[in-house]
Amino acid sequence: MQIDTAAVDLALTTTRAVRRRLDLERPVDSQIILDCIDVAEQAPTGGNQSSRRWIVVRDPDLKAELARLYREAAGDFMIAARDRMEGTDHPSAEAMRSAAHLAENLERVPVIVIPTIVGRHDGSGAPGLFDSVIQSAWSFCVALRARGLGSAWTTAVLAKSPELKELLGIPAEITEIAMLPVAWTKGTDFRAVPRPPARQITFFDRYGITCGAGPSAALRMADGPGVVVETDIAAPIGEVWAAATDINLPASFSTEFISAAWDDGHDGPALGASFVGRNYLEVLGDWEVRCYVDVCDEPNAFGWCTSDRDSPGARWRFELQDLIGGGTRLLFRLLLGPGRSGLDAFIEQAPDKEHRLIANRLRAHQSNMTRVLQGIKARLEAST
Repeated sequence: MQIDTAAVDLALTTTRAVRRRLDLERPVDSQIILDCIDVAEQAPTGGNQSSRRWIVVRDPDLKAELARLYREAAGDFMIAARDRMEGTDHPSAEAMRSAAHLAENLERVPVIVIPTIVGRHDGSGAPGLFDSVIQSAWSFCVALRARGLGSAWTTAVLAKSPELKELLGIPAEITEIAMLPVAWTKGTDFRAVPRPPARQITFFDRYGITCGAGPSAALRMADGPGVVVETDIAAPIGEVWAAATDINLPASFSTEFISAAWDDGHDGPALGASFVGRNYLEVLGDWEVRCYVDVCDEPNAFGWCTSDRDSPGARWRFELQDLIGGGTRLLFRLLLGPGRSGLDAFIEQAPDKEHRLIANRLRAHQSNMTRVLQGIKARLEAST
């Protein structure tokens, strides 16, 4: 049988966390839940052992108690956050509105499914427990989507594990994995949502190594090689933005970058502004490079290209993300080329070593970029 790739991809890319579009009035027959569990049980499991156990909660009193535990664990916080953010442009306002709706209506959901697995997580990091159930639980969600039902992956209630075990009679040696409210959806026109492109979050051979094209079997400059490093900082996004746009701050931490100065007429970050950066490597000595700000989207992204606006030798980016739980994720990205840089001269002298020369240069950049992020993190967190 030939698999309809488009249909499979549609189900996988449009299986959303459904909260406000759950139909709280339409009953859900138990057989459709069992059918979806049969599908989910085909997911791989460690040692091919059947260790997953599913609890399907339909009793109104039990659902009410589950809702109470959920609100105590996180729902009340979500409701309060929704109320605080209402009418603002906070990036989490829509997510909190949806989460609060579920918290306020969980007991009205027709069915609540709790996937569990035999065994207790011991914190050792050894495989065989969570890695034998997560994929099955997600297959269950996709099977629901294919049949016109929806769910939302929730885990906050697991903070109330003792109460949850007592309420549902779950043995001590069983681990709860998630709580999935299940209902028919109001409409089925769900769409894929914005996500980072695969090239931005996929690394080749070593963590943090990216490619704008290809890659070839052996890394080439034509592949657009690059590096990504990132860290979470316990500081507001505005403070992280100020640090990321201080063009001299990296000199405090890098072993290669020495200093920078804005060109006449520019005194801070702005699209189109230019500055000169000064660098040093023992093999090259001192050199300067003119840089042009080509991304300045406060407080989300700041970046510049080197040497030439149209064909830069490299492109550098700071990307910032406001984290829902507080703090900021700061990502530092480098993409070499497509224009010439100092590396090209070395490759021309030893073209057979292109892959090795690129790898060494990327490792050096990665080390310095990591020093910069860790330095910014330490400085900002020390001041909070």
